Amino acid sequence: MDPEQTRPLTRLVALSAITASLCCLPSVVWVMLAGSSAIVAADQLSNDLYYSWVRFALYLVSLSMLSYGLVVYFRNRGVCTLDDVKREKRRVVNTTLAVFTAAILTYLIWNFVILEIVGIAIGLPWEDSAFWN
Repeated sequence: MDPEQTRPLTRLVALSAITASLCCLPSVVWVMLAGSSAIVAADQLSNDLYYSWVRFALYLVSLSMLSYGLVVYFRNRGVCTLDDVKREKRRVVNTTLAVFTAAILTYLIWNFVILEIVGIAIGLPWEDSAFWN
């Protein structure tokens, strides 16, 4: 596949992973901007967001973004009707599975490795709850 054709899908995957991780990202950004004085409040914010309905709402928004993005992607490539989808079934299924798999893996790495390491490095008390412990 041509890299020019996959660029919209790469952006879609990255944006959906960032959206799904918005329960933890604001805390990291807050501490980076405000310094160590915001650590307790930022930790409480991430706990409030992560352990509530907000996390699942963010997952739903991310899933909706991926679904809508795939519809737009295929419509721009001439797959507009159900007959077109049936005709291009293999391409549609393979692309959809690849995008969802990439989005989940990107989210897991971004949220549970990168953000967690950065959060611990700037002083957030996430080390005890890190997945590697």
